[in-house]
Amino acid sequence: MTLELSFSKNCDTCPIRHRAVCATCDKQEMETLESIKYYQTYEAGRTIMWSGDRMEFVASIVSGTATIEHLTEDGRKQTVGLMLPSDFIGRPGREEAVYDVTAVTDVTLCCFRRKQFEHLVQNTPHIAQRMLEMALDELDAARDWMFLLGRKTAREKIASFLMLIARRTTASDLDTATELGIDLPLTRDAMSDYLGLTLETVSRQFSKLKAEGIIQLQGKRRVIIPDLDRLRAEAGDAGQH
Repeated sequence: MTLELSFSKNCDTCPIRHRAVCATCDKQEMETLESIKYYQTYEAGRTIMWSGDRMEFVASIVSGTATIEHLTEDGRKQTVGLMLPSDFIGRPGREEAVYDVTAVTDVTLCCFRRKQFEHLVQNTPHIAQRMLEMALDELDAARDWMFLLGRKTAREKIASFLMLIARRTTASDLDTATELGIDLPLTRDAMSDYLGLTLETVSRQFSKLKAEGIIQLQGKRRVIIPDLDRLRAEAGDAGQH
């Protein structure tokens, strides 16, 4: 079930305004976008888009987390991507969805009818340029994730995942921040699927990181990172900020 939202549609107060597809739009372009957008929410566990479905809309995630999933011929489902606020769902010029997209938390989308948005992309240079930038960023992220899945140890995978969530879901400058708290968007079971690990391995690595003081756990989803540089080193990214 999807529900229409009733909150303000003012783009100036949008929490993803400076990171989404509209980030470089000028005032007139923003007015055009505002005139054709609408919001939808999806409850956790609901499918936003099925593979093979006709794509009637494209959208930016305003809040919440979704997964991109691929179903194999023998019925197994593999999580192949994680979508966080400001990420873009759908592709202009493509009529059918290639993957399933599922809300893993309650998700709010800023939606645009696909045909109207395609017209905007063709006639609005700032949107077209931003779409290209986001596509290239997504390609870089996919390459990084291929390296992580293929070469990193289980411990490095968990640390890298925590750093990813820290970068994407907090307003803090990670170059200067010390202690940081994050909320995990995935259960450990979903995390194991995403990272290519067993549930037991994920739980064991979390316990080890906690025992060594690298992280602190509050409840099932809250993680406190006392020293970001130490976690970054555990991720194998000590030289990257």
